[in-house]
Amino acid sequence: MAIPMQNGKLGWDRFECSAAKPTRGRDASMAVSQTSGRLVWAAQQRRTAGCWLLLAFALVPGCARAEPIETEHLFGFTIGSDVGNVGEKELEGSVTGRFSKQSGTYDAGSSTMSMEFVPMPKLRTEFTGTVNSYDITGVSGFADQHYTAFGGLSADIRYQFLDRASAPFGLAIGGEPHWGRADDISGQPVNQYGVDFVAGADWEIIPDRVVAAFNLLYQPDTMRTNLTGTWSQESTAGVAFGVMAQVSSGIFVGGEARYLRQYDGFTLDALAGQGFFMGPTLYVKFSERVWMTLAWSAQITGHATATASSLDLVDFERQQARLLFGVDF
Repeated sequence: MAIPMQNGKLGWDRFECSAAKPTRGRDASMAVSQTSGRLVWAAQQRRTAGCWLLLAFALVPGCARAEPIETEHLFGFTIGSDVGNVGEKELEGSVTGRFSKQSGTYDAGSSTMSMEFVPMPKLRTEFTGTVNSYDITGVSGFADQHYTAFGGLSADIRYQFLDRASAPFGLAIGGEPHWGRADDISGQPVNQYGVDFVAGADWEIIPDRVVAAFNLLYQPDTMRTNLTGTWSQESTAGVAFGVMAQVSSGIFVGGEARYLRQYDGFTLDALAGQGFFMGPTLYVKFSERVWMTLAWSAQITGHATATASSLDLVDFERQQARLLFGVDF
């Protein structure tokens, strides 16, 4: 970024020097303006070329041997269609952080520990316990919360309908019923019940090198507030897309994008807000049994029906980060 600014400054200096000398009036001024314009245009072209060059370095794999791609844990916020091999057992963990609202201090986190088991071909099961943490102070519309506590239980069941090895693309459909003890956004004590439904498809753009994944999401929830005993319903629907490139054996870099819509109620006719998120993802396979995924996502644009802001900071956060890790045994 420093090079375009430097060239821009040189162009301005050239304009000042030319203006200080005797000129031939309008023609000289036009010549100086054209020269300055060409310098600015050249700087913009170099900046654009630099961006594309960095992208090319990220996506073009090196000479190292590429391992076969497994998409089960490859992404941070998107799922792949792979479900593992029969008899496979895995201990998995995650740490997810959500940061920043429209005002005040907002830090919300959840940590999970899961046990995964593949009892039969194409079927993956997982059982999870969650710990929630909230540090909320001075956020408009939210009560202050400062605690860390057991958050709830969930079970993830996923079935692979199509395998990339024998079909043009992979396809898996999953459901994750869950029970929680806190409202995901506000952190207020509730009894929350819901199911996260997802359909995930993936395909290898370059075999063993570059893979893309696409998800359809629908997440209905109902909850009973402990303070008043009232029931309410809400749901989230959206799409997710990710691309990962293997730059070295077992090391993938790429990015993910998500478009989410929040609704009041189970039906999709009472829109509360929407947000578009985008960010980078890194996956590292340390050995045949140990792996890690690190992802960060920021809300690029959005809108809540209750506000006029260009972001939805009522139903979503400004930034989200996630660390996933697992050990096979």
